[in-house]
Amino acid sequence: MVNEGTVSTLVDLALRRIREDILRGVLVAGSKLRVDELRNKYDIGASPLREALSRLVSHGLVTSQGQKGFRVASISKDGIRDITNTRKLLEHAALKESLTNGDNAWEREVIEAYENLDKEHNELSKTLGKSVDSWEEANNKFHDALVSRCKSTWVLNFRKIIYDQATRYRRSLILNHQEERRAHDDHTQMLNAALSYDIEMSCELVNKHADAQLARSLYEGL
Repeated sequence: MVNEGTVSTLVDLALRRIREDILRGVLVAGSKLRVDELRNKYDIGASPLREALSRLVSHGLVTSQGQKGFRVASISKDGIRDITNTRKLLEHAALKESLTNGDNAWEREVIEAYENLDKEHNELSKTLGKSVDSWEEANNKFHDALVSRCKSTWVLNFRKIIYDQATRYRRSLILNHQEERRAHDDHTQMLNAALSYDIEMSCELVNKHADAQLARSLYEGL
């Protein structure tokens, strides 16, 4: 008999693996998510998979079609615009509070995250994009470090959801060398603005960073 703790662990595992594959583009936007195929792919039972898929519906990464099952959420130009605008609002709120509460320990955390991202940026160039997963993790940690002194759990939770949405189209763009260089320049400017506790400039840079990704996504016809 499978106990409740085991089921919960399997649900969390299924959620994490499906989420990662959606964000990486392994599970393509709009594609059907068949439970039998997912069982074979992840070696996880049907019940935990269905629970994980239901949770991902609330994250906006999966859509439910009633009796027709689940699909990876689609991406549209209007959707990307909405994601970008919402991302900016949440990032502004989190940054303002984080910079207000920043201290020496926070500064060290931000610098350490940036230095790791800088290392991964160089590695990404050397590997011609093959190390994108490591870069993505370092990128997430840098942006998370910037807002880590925000005390609003709700802002941070919603920010995480919208950040995942943005990740779906950012990954394909970062493999473009010119886009990769631009993004890294943005990160350097964000670091300097944050360490100067310049809230206005930090928010302006968030807008610049997000809008550049939006423009490139629309240009690429996503």
